[in-house]
Amino acid sequence: MKTAAVDGSNKKPNTSSLLSFLLVIALDLPSGCIDKQEGVKIDLDRTEEGVVRVLENDTDVVYFGFDLRSGPKEDARIYAPFLQYLSEETGRTFKIHFTAEYETTQDNLGCGITQFAAFGAICLARSLNAEGRCEYRAAIVTRPDSDIEELEDIRGRTFCFGSFYSTQGHLIPIKMLEDANIALSDLGQYGYAGSHRNCANAVIAGACDAGGVQDTMASSPADAGKLTIVAFSDYYPGSGISANKDVDPAFLEAVKKALLDFDPKGKHAGNLTDWDKTEMPCGFVEADDSGYMELRALAMRYGMVGQGVVE
Repeated sequence: MKTAAVDGSNKKPNTSSLLSFLLVIALDLPSGCIDKQEGVKIDLDRTEEGVVRVLENDTDVVYFGFDLRSGPKEDARIYAPFLQYLSEETGRTFKIHFTAEYETTQDNLGCGITQFAAFGAICLARSLNAEGRCEYRAAIVTRPDSDIEELEDIRGRTFCFGSFYSTQGHLIPIKMLEDANIALSDLGQYGYAGSHRNCANAVIAGACDAGGVQDTMASSPADAGKLTIVAFSDYYPGSGISANKDVDPAFLEAVKKALLDFDPKGKHAGNLTDWDKTEMPCGFVEADDSGYMELRALAMRYGMVGQGVVE
């Protein structure tokens, strides 16, 4: 997949520039199992300082992965109480595995580096959003002073995606552009910010003309007058909690039961931290794999997974 820096060159921008801080230019990322498996596995002490400590290898620990939404520290503080809940419900110790630069969340799960992960795939349970729906949308946004009024106006402009492997931050926005008859080659320049927040900030800062982000990340800045939503996508199955195929079936059922019993708006609310910022603020429902068929087909079409990865 061809990408270019939004400053007009094919070279990686200078690290001192605002653009290089906000946009990560896509490289040919490796797929499949990675030999190096010393990625950052952390446990977040719930102190005011939010101290993060690196864990030693522990074969009895269950590792949980996810794509960054905001930033490592904030995301860890959000997920740590949830993983504590899963630990208490299942009797196993859940800990966070942050994806290193040479890894992807999907590959880590498939290779057994992590046993569970939060992303859209074959899920144990699907997330419920703030509206009580187990679906979500992506949004394409621009600045309030932009002359971009509809998707067709993005042709020839600079565009920012989130993570290359993100459903809401990359896959669905590509589909939205494609539906407007805009191919990536029709964009002036495009790049990847690594997270929804970075993408939104790139648009706000003027580093690019428009960007694709998750619906919840678009709405708050839009309400504050910092962004304008050009278009929302159709609804797609929401992210869920997925498991490695080699996880013990009995343990898998215990985790699934814990997920379906999870009540973030009720009895478990007091132990959580900013859970409403996630894509699963209302908990989980039973997953139906058929809903993910279109997303998996799109992921293969756009080169986000190999033909042998998605069944």
